[in-house]
Amino acid sequence: MKAVILAGGFGTRLRPLTLDTPKPIVPIFDRPFLYYQTDLLRQVPEIDEVILSLNYRPDRIEARVGRGADAGLPVRYVVEPEPLGTGGAIKYASRGIDDTILVLNGDVLTTIDLQAVVRTHRERHAQATIVLTPVENPSAYGLVETDDQGNVRRFLEKPDPEDITCNTINAGIYLLEPETFDRIPDDTPWSIERQYFPSLVERSETFVAYVDRGYWLDIGTPAAYVQAHRDLMRHRCPVGPFASDHAAPVHKAGPCDVAPDAQFEGPCFLAAGSVVGPAARIGPETVLGPGCHVGAGAVVEQTILWRDTFVDAECVVRDAILGERCRLDHHAEIGPGVILGSDSTISAHSRVPGTR
Repeated sequence: MKAVILAGGFGTRLRPLTLDTPKPIVPIFDRPFLYYQTDLLRQVPEIDEVILSLNYRPDRIEARVGRGADAGLPVRYVVEPEPLGTGGAIKYASRGIDDTILVLNGDVLTTIDLQAVVRTHRERHAQATIVLTPVENPSAYGLVETDDQGNVRRFLEKPDPEDITCNTINAGIYLLEPETFDRIPDDTPWSIERQYFPSLVERSETFVAYVDRGYWLDIGTPAAYVQAHRDLMRHRCPVGPFASDHAAPVHKAGPCDVAPDAQFEGPCFLAAGSVVGPAARIGPETVLGPGCHVGAGAVVEQTILWRDTFVDAECVVRDAILGERCRLDHHAEIGPGVILGSDSTISAHSRVPGTR
């Protein structure tokens, strides 16, 4: 079985972080987000290859991921000649494949039991199976309505409150039979959500929903990206370095240079090569990427630092995200909600006020 990960988007909601770093390789702690998705796919032993459907900066992704040695599964790259939409991208990526395809949106962090989804798809002899997840505020989403047997009956695009009949939304995980792709025109932008799926309903084909009530998050916004780290640290999502209930509150992923009087309040994460200077304070929900430096007396809390970022002495950084190779000179201050793109420099004694 092949898995297709739809990862061709520009990641505009995560800018400026994604200007140089495409979303599939945006780090969660010290690993590309893509690897959390391949970890999930490895639940299904039949999956022998992951096809990445790409459009934006495929060179950067291939340079980081290669053929999948660190991903745990062989990885192949398919680059759209132009943006083809979700349906067009799936058809383009699956050329020559006649077996069931598992499709995963490239921004979904979840703990779903994929083997159970595969079983449901096969037991029902479905042409397509869509994973749904319940939400607390149905009016903010497009909803997917099912009948008592779990068949998909209707798609409701952000309905008015009086029209809400369910609370389940598309979770971005599908099992599809390629024989149904003939309705998707070649080399044409086509939406799986708005065109392909409704065609299954209209033709009364076996289109099944699998409702998963476990952890699910679309990491595609800065707030959700931060939330993903905090959920992982607080054991709300049992994957990653804090998955064990017995995980140390201060997790060091490799050798670090830490001053004896540096202070830590967990949960926090230090990647290999991190340096924390004398009297520095690393607060809760902080991530130091590989090679990061926090100088003497600096305070960094509820903040994510990407690799090789330098925070000089007596700086204060709270509730922010700093991209790769940023530099804060001494006594600089960064306020809550600030996002610095890679290679940003903040001069000594400068203040970047918070956005919230």
